[in-house]
Amino acid sequence: MDIHSLQTRLRAFSAERGWEPYQNPKNLAMAMVVEAAELVEIFQWLRPEQAADIAADAARQQHVGEEIADVLVYLLQIADRCGIDVEAAVERKIGLNALKYPVPTSPQPAPTDSGVADDPSPEPRAD
Repeated sequence: MDIHSLQTRLRAFSAERGWEPYQNPKNLAMAMVVEAAELVEIFQWLRPEQAADIAADAARQQHVGEEIADVLVYLLQIADRCGIDVEAAVERKIGLNALKYPVPTSPQPAPTDSGVADDPSPEPRAD
């Protein structure tokens, strides 16, 4: 995926429709959150095993793909408007997360029958 090329295409798409005045970082971020909520809505009442098997339902898989694309499009537009090099930002963040969450040196607790470890560690976050 060529991120720069996608951003160029998205910029042209917006320009052809006269949308630039409305596509500032604030508005784009709000629109992205709406699209993310639409993605979450697909999974809202599914059991974990149903959510994990989303590819078994072609229509639902397509819907998930469309919502993921919407979120990504807005995210790329935000980055473009803010002058963020997405690839460099992701690489930097992966490095920071590796420092923040090093690979454990001791064995992790085994999951119980419920699928949860007896002594769970805090979930790592991509923050």
